[in-house]
Amino acid sequence: MTLPIDPTQLDDEDVGVKRTTLEMDHDEAVEHVRETFTDAGFGIPVEFSPSELLNEKVDADRDPYYVLGACNPAVADRALDATDNRMGGLFPCNVVVWEEAPGTQTVYHVSIMRIARLVGLAPDDEVMADIVADTGALAEEAFEAL
Repeated sequence: MTLPIDPTQLDDEDVGVKRTTLEMDHDEAVEHVRETFTDAGFGIPVEFSPSELLNEKVDADRDPYYVLGACNPAVADRALDATDNRMGGLFPCNVVVWEEAPGTQTVYHVSIMRIARLVGLAPDDEVMADIVADTGALAEEAFEAL
């Protein structure tokens, strides 16, 4: 299989990477990220701890790692319309919190809207460009507040 894009040619901006470090314990960071993204207009309909699951099921010995599935319903609705419902395959927009060291947490996010355009799941048109811009602004607001 040949990829439709050359991943080595992509940079963080191409996929909408947002990343920051929080100096607090893991559970406090998860709660802080949840509240901050909610304040920025996202709901959090899905959340789970892959590290807890993997540590329990396969004795992975992973440090704390938590996924918050963030969703802005108005933007999600527009994205479904713009992609003939295919965008739902990437929902929700995940924000990940992992422990780098005790008291140091990384918060990480990539834009599923940008990625969908890159791989051809979403159209490369003005409607989708507006959706990408809107989700980017919302994510930027949340990361600035962290």
